[in-house]
Amino acid sequence: DGQRVDVTANAGSIADAAEALRMGADGIGLLRTEFLFLERTTAPTEDEQFSVYNAIAETMKTLPVIVRTLDIGGDKPVPYIQMKPELNPFLGERGIRLCLNRPELFREQLRAILRAAPSGNLRIMFPMISDIAEIRQARALIEELHAELNSPPIQIGIMVEVPSAALVADVLAPEIDFFSIGTNDLTQYTLAMDRGNSALASKHDGLHPAVLRLIAQTIDAAHKFGKRADICGELGSDAAAVPILLGLGMDELSVSIPSIPTVKAQVRSLKISDLQPLAREALNCSTAQEVRELVKKHFD
Repeated sequence: DGQRVDVTANAGSIADAAEALRMGADGIGLLRTEFLFLERTTAPTEDEQFSVYNAIAETMKTLPVIVRTLDIGGDKPVPYIQMKPELNPFLGERGIRLCLNRPELFREQLRAILRAAPSGNLRIMFPMISDIAEIRQARALIEELHAELNSPPIQIGIMVEVPSAALVADVLAPEIDFFSIGTNDLTQYTLAMDRGNSALASKHDGLHPAVLRLIAQTIDAAHKFGKRADICGELGSDAAAVPILLGLGMDELSVSIPSIPTVKAQVRSLKISDLQPLAREALNCSTAQEVRELVKKHFD
């Protein structure tokens, strides 16, 4: 129906960037930078990081590349970052919390991204944001480095993975340029279910109405302030979820590289005006299974 929806790639290497282009991606909606930090005994240098970010920026040319800052801790420890033992690492020092507690490590990564930004269309995204103070601390570091490097402005966004971020999205929106909803963790934290627990796999469903309401609240807050709302979790390539997400107003679906053509084909077959009432109805369902049955009935 003429309404644009970007379908971008979740990537984790220079090779992924080239493959995303080949598969028709509209950009990289999530560049996981952990691949530079894992499986090694020392942290990557600023120049090592710059070389990779620069190569990816040059590969994607004018297409946007959203670079997520280091998201380790929880299930992704590294030997050269000393962390105290945690009873529940998924609720501990991870994502932006870890980076803000290690400002030198964080500065090196931010400097590398800012240096590479002029080679393409890089944007910065902070993971695991739970309140506005974390955004302001991280932005202050970027402003300090901007002045030091005399670098051009860069868009800054946050991951919405923690229910508190979704619930105060209207407070956070004026401080950032875009939201990217990480539905894997958002579902885990909303339902209090470990997404790696096989015994709970059938219940860990991002189409649970509670998760959908948090997604809807985030999208509404973004659009109220003229900002974008994207998704980079597995839900973005779920055929039953795509119509609901688009009906709620999602601007971009960032998906695994092999899923790009399938998701694009599905998006092209849909009309937003047809999906909006479907999405509203989904928000009033009682369970994820009800939502899935609603979608199935609608399209059958």
